[in-house]
Amino acid sequence: MSKVERLEQEIRQLTPRELAELMARMLESDAELWDRQIEQDAQAGRLDGLAKKALASYAAGKHSEL
Repeated sequence: MSKVERLEQEIRQLTPRELAELMARMLESDAELWDRQIEQDAQAGRLDGLAKKALASYAAGKHSEL
């Protein structure tokens, strides 16, 4: 049995409150990983093309107020 399978079994035994707490922690962890990835991509220049395209679109008047 894999580690993931063992964890899955453990998770099935959690109370609803414990499961909610675990889910909240997992979502927070996922958001932190996502933030780090975006930061790394920005520092590496991988978002430069998207930024230039967005700024050009804005300059051309192709935008709307939120």
